[in-house]
Parts: sequence; structure tokens; C-alpha cells
Amino acid sequence: MPGIVAGKNLLITGVLTDASIAFHVAALAQREGAKVVLTGHGRLGLVERIARRLPEPAPVIELDVTDRAHLDPLAERAGELLGGPLDGVLHAIAYAPPAALGGNFLTTSWEDVATTLRVSAHSLHALTTALLPILAPASSVVALDFDAGKACPGYGWMGVAKTALESCARYLAAALGGRGVRVNLVAAGPLSTVASRAIPGFDGLGTRWGARAPLGWSTGDHSSVARACVTLMSDWLPATTGEIVHVDGGAHVIAQAIA
Repeated sequence: MPGIVAGKNLLITGVLTDASIAFHVAALAQREGAKVVLTGHGRLGLVERIARRLPEPAPVIELDVTDRAHLDPLAERAGELLGGPLDGVLHAIAYAPPAALGGNFLTTSWEDVATTLRVSAHSLHALTTALLPILAPASSVVALDFDAGKACPGYGWMGVAKTALESCARYLAAALGGRGVRVNLVAAGPLSTVASRAIPGFDGLGTRWGARAPLGWSTGDHSSVARACVTLMSDWLPATTGEIVHVDGGAHVIAQAIA
């Protein structure tokens, strides 16, 4: 039986190690029949090695989402590697300097705030518009989110950036609906990744999250988030856009803040 993304061309950002959420999305997408190209920034050799651990080795494009020299040729390069139009995009890009995390909210410099917002929120706009020339009708853009409806002290300015990301996704959904392009977010519960280990207090957050989530939660299980992302990039939700799909064990329905 064909997979739910059989025959689709997908571009996946954010793979750094095989613990990355994006790695699990890419692996599941391949198992469900998609052709995948990855992007990487900085430690490109590491990303290329990790790409060979996927069910099918995937090509890697170097991409700094703050650099027009990388963004401008992205559509052409992805189209060449995939051999056709792009059906789905995973935005799994976020970064905050250490001074923008933890208990530094009141003293973080504008320079560090600006970096956090540009890389973690504006990059969704930059990536999507760069790829517009090859986005197929009925294509899907999915971005990874973390519920920004509550203040999480260790998250600092990244929490603000996630709020901006959510707003950006809504505006993109409105602007691109006429082209048939869907834009949605997956708000994941805390998962153990290289990025999450940089967040002060992450271990305690994961423990408390599991205790409060009605369905329970494991910081080491990426499969539910991967399934949600791949489903959104399939044809199964053709009339869903501008949505935030919570994959967090149900913790977001609990009134008491998790912090």
C-alpha cells in the first residue's frame, strides 16, 4: 500500500543529529514514500553524515536563512536535486544566543533579541518565499513550534520568538491560500535534542510536563511529532491552514501553567 506522502518531494531543514526532530520527520517521510532533500548550516559535514543514516541517503544543501546568497539560489538547487516541484517544507530552525535564554529576559541586549527573532521567526517567511518558485499547488509548509501561550522562564526570548512564529504562520497562510499553499505549525511537547539541552531547566520541564499531560509524555519519543508533521505534508488535510496542531500529550489543555 502506498505511503501517505508517496511520490512527494520534501525539503527538510533542521537536521543536526539523529536525535533532531527533523531527522525523525525525514526518516518517516521516506518510509512513507517521499523523496527528501535536507538543508544544513554550520556543521555541514555532520549533517551529511547523519543524512546517510536515513532509510535512503539524502542530499544536503547548505543554508543560512539569514544570508541572501544562500536563499536566492535555494529554489533552483532544491528543484534540481528533487527533479521537480516541491510538495512540502519542514521549517525546524531556531536559535537564541545564551544571553537570550534563562533568567536574562530583562537584561538581554537588542542584538541578541534581534538574532533570536530573525533566526527563529522571520526565517519562516524567508524560507517560504525563497521556495515559492517551486512550491507546487496544494503544497504544505510545516513549522515546529512550542506552545507560546504561557511564559516558560527558561525559554526567555525564544518564547517571544515562538509567538512571532505563530503570527508569521497565520499571515503566510492568509497570503498563500490563493496559491493553494497551506501553512501550519506543530506545537511539540519538550523533546530531548541538542537544541533543547541548551535551555536552562529543560530536564525539570520535561519531568513536570509528563506528570501533567493527560496522555503522558516522553521527552525521548519523537514519533508522534514526526507523524503529525508528515500528515500535514500529505494530502490528508487539504483544507487545514493557519492551524497549530498540539502534539504534547494534551498538556496545553491543563489550566495551570507548566513552568
